[in-house]
Amino acid sequence: MKILVVEDEPKLASFVKRGLEEQSCEVDVAYDGQIGQAMALSNNYDVIVLDVNLPKMNGFDLAQSLRKHQIKTPILMLTALGSVEDKLEGFESGADDYLVKPFEFRELMARLRALYKRGQDTGVKANVLKVADLELDLNEKVARRGGKRIELTAKEFGLLEYLMRNRGRVVSRIDIAEKVWDIHFDTGTNVIDVYVNFLRKKVDKDFPARLIHTVIGMGYMLKEE
Repeated sequence: MKILVVEDEPKLASFVKRGLEEQSCEVDVAYDGQIGQAMALSNNYDVIVLDVNLPKMNGFDLAQSLRKHQIKTPILMLTALGSVEDKLEGFESGADDYLVKPFEFRELMARLRALYKRGQDTGVKANVLKVADLELDLNEKVARRGGKRIELTAKEFGLLEYLMRNRGRVVSRIDIAEKVWDIHFDTGTNVIDVYVNFLRKKVDKDFPARLIHTVIGMGYMLKEE
């Protein structure tokens, strides 16, 4: 399993990370909600473990945000907040399971394995991003709009995935260069604009509603009009 742990207490985060790695899991750790959100949006995880009382963005808001971004990854809330109201808020925010601190590591591992199996059993559709009538199948590497298949190059696919994961949010050319091209942005090149235009011709040209929008002086945004 590849697991993201979002926990602001370093000792607990280290304990959980070490224990999961001993169970042959691959583990990333984020120490605040904003970093956790960025990592969850830019990487594919099998399970996400969230504390609730996090700096910058609490676990309830983070879970809700990930669901709005069409992230279907199973989420386990791991928190000291154990009231019925807290649990209900966690589930309503998008959590799949809720474990109260202090906890037995064996129980945490059992719950993570169950969530992982459940995620696997849901099949391919768990890895499909959707905005309006646009779908991006991350398993088959296929894009469709209105049921019509759209042929994309690998780089166009990566760009569209990044825009869809950040739906409703302005992403700058620097963001795109670093996340999609994995390079530092050269202000003298227009490669980002060129690829966005390529994508527009394939995703928007033959459809009545535009999804890819330019925000002048800031970057691009994918959203429903």
